[in-house]
This record gives sequence, structure tokens and C-alpha cells, in this order.
Amino acid sequence: MKTKEVSSYISNWLHDYCEKANASGFVIGISGGVDSAVSSTLCALTGKRVYLVSMPIRQSKEEYNRAMHHIQDLKQRFTNVESFDIELTSTFEDFESKMPFNAREQHLSLANSRARIRMTTLYAIAQANGCLVAGTGNKVEDFGIGFFTKYGDGGVDLSPIADLSKTEVWQLAKEINVIQEIISAKPTDGLWGDGRNDEDQIGASYPELEWAMEFKGEASELSGRQKEVFEIFTKFNRTNNHKMVPIPVCTIPLELK
Repeated sequence: MKTKEVSSYISNWLHDYCEKANASGFVIGISGGVDSAVSSTLCALTGKRVYLVSMPIRQSKEEYNRAMHHIQDLKQRFTNVESFDIELTSTFEDFESKMPFNAREQHLSLANSRARIRMTTLYAIAQANGCLVAGTGNKVEDFGIGFFTKYGDGGVDLSPIADLSKTEVWQLAKEINVIQEIISAKPTDGLWGDGRNDEDQIGASYPELEWAMEFKGEASELSGRQKEVFEIFTKFNRTNNHKMVPIPVCTIPLELK
């Protein structure tokens, strides 16, 4: 991949989209991961106003510190970058306490609720400042295994890196000088509070998933780890397909109208 050319292409695309939308800039959530670091840096390169938002909810100290270090780095490098650090743990816990079920038994539901509370926060800031919410999903997450929260981190106005694999995101991170601390960190969605990373949840690494996403051969001929990875990819793709296609609309036949 021609990393220099790709970074310029994306930042120009972001700039032009912002101009056409008559928006003043971008709002983006910062998690301490490489996807949000790359996406936010590309936004900063447009010269438009960029609001970086840290929204910890029972977040690990390591993740929070990485997010803060990235925010500090971008603010030093770009005069068009501002930041907000909004502690949402109490908001989430209040929400959690109101649920009509045993919260301790509904881990996935509440993990996704964290992402949706963060999405609401980003859109409040964006609307107040005439900005667009920039997404942070990569190609494998958004179009391969659907590894995002519907109407959570999947609720955005535009997606700058959704045509890049995770491997390509790492390459681009080096090109645009994302801090090494983030490049070296294991990918995690940060929704669980027990330290699990993406590979722990999925059962396969991003390079393995990228292989499965591009595989065009006969699945019946696979064996060993390749067969296992392809089955993991296929299961996620099938289960999460509803996130990756338009919302179904019940079209009424003309003769009934």
C-alpha cells in the first residue's frame, strides 16, 4: 500500500465531504486503540476543527492512558485539535440500575449499551458544534465480521478507514506518526472491563480474518487452522449480517395501497 498517498487521499476526502456538508469539522471518540488514533489523525490533517472525545466507562487504566497520550500528542502537533474528557461511568451505572433485569447476567447487552451511550455523547457534541461524527471501524470489522455495536460505534456520519484492513491501518499509523504505544497495543473494544482483547473475543487474529475475508477457494478443501479460522469468520459474518446491510423495509404491494 502506498501509505503516503493513501493518507493524503483520505484526508482530502474528509475535507471535501466536510465542505459539501457545510460542517465545521469532526467529532471522534478516542479509545486508546489504533483505529481511533489513525482516524482522528486523518481528521486533524484536514485542517478542519477536530474534537477528540475520551469517554471512559469503567475503562482500564492502560486504555485510558493510551487515549490521553494520543490526545496530548495530536494537540501538540495540530492547532485545530481540541479535546473533551467525559467520565460516563456514573451515567452508565445509573442506566444499568434502571434495567428490568439482572445486569450481572446480561453482559453483552450492557457492553453494547456502553457503546450506545458514547454514540449519544458524540452526537450531542457534534450537533452543538456543527460537526460530523467520524467513524473508526476498519474493513474487517465493518464488512467482514460485523464486530461493532449497532447504533453504537457503528452510528457515525462517515467512515474514513472502512476500506482498509487492520493490517493496512497499522501501516498507515506508522506513516502518519501515531505514537508507538498505540501501534503496539493489542486491539480491544474496551467494553468488558476484564482485559479481554479482540482476539480473545473472536478467536482469531486480524491477519487471519483478513485471509478468510479474501478467501475465494473451496471451503471443503481447508483443514487445520485455516478451516477453523474460516468457520469463525463465516459464523460472525452470518450472525452479524443484520448490521452490515440496510434496514429491512416492509414494502407494501401497490394493489394494497
